[in-house]
Amino acid sequence: MEGEPVYGTVVRTEELTPHLRRVVLGGDGLDGFADPGFADSYVNMFFLPEGADYRPPFDAEAVRDLPREQRPYPRRITVRSWDRERRELAVDLAVHGDEGYAGRWARHARPGDRVQLRGPAGDYSPPADAEAYLLVGDESALPAIAACLEAVPEGRPVVALVEVDGPDDELALHSPGDLRVTYVHRAGHAEPTRLLVDTLAATRLPAGRLSAFVHGEAESIRAVRRHLLGRSLTEPAMLSCSPYWRRGHTDEQWRSVKSDWVRAMHAETP
Repeated sequence: MEGEPVYGTVVRTEELTPHLRRVVLGGDGLDGFADPGFADSYVNMFFLPEGADYRPPFDAEAVRDLPREQRPYPRRITVRSWDRERRELAVDLAVHGDEGYAGRWARHARPGDRVQLRGPAGDYSPPADAEAYLLVGDESALPAIAACLEAVPEGRPVVALVEVDGPDDELALHSPGDLRVTYVHRAGHAEPTRLLVDTLAATRLPAGRLSAFVHGEAESIRAVRRHLLGRSLTEPAMLSCSPYWRRGHTDEQWRSVKSDWVRAMHAETP
């Protein structure tokens, strides 16, 4: 039996870039929220369909019995930060007009709005036994990349390669490590799925045992994974690789095939 629902109330919002919006959640609904255990911790946020006649907090078991079109849509969202003293949870969400449930909600979120969530969970923090770090992804992974960079041990070399639409979408990144950041722009590019892997191929990586965090668009990160493992630039055990979305697929289309796609990716022999 599930405990009391965990939900956040919008305290404030901030436009970080034209396509990235920060939403800070607070309120008594977060009393049951646990401290995130990983640098890339995430929560499942539940976005309500248009016309829903219920609001957070709602009974998660009860809504499962509703017709599919009336149930909330869960989306996995990175925990950008958790302020233990103020009990405020910050999440950064990619926004492209009213496309996608999460982005649409973030675009229209106002103080006092509520959103229900479950978590946190996660599986990656920069490992202490790595000698260098590589983080690769697009703006969908930018919040996780930013959070992981801040957890890199002081002074260790770390490289971040980030694909965004254009210069206005670049975000200042910080790390206690020795950080090098390269942004690449997809606007007008004929083969966007090649941007990250081609940039990686032209990048001088630091020496030593490399931990790699590769997240973002499915075909782009698959190409990066093949490059890293095929050239023995990192070990499988030191590689965190996850596709958040796939070009040409809606959220629901991607969710329906993602598990099989990920299994096929991991079955590839470099």
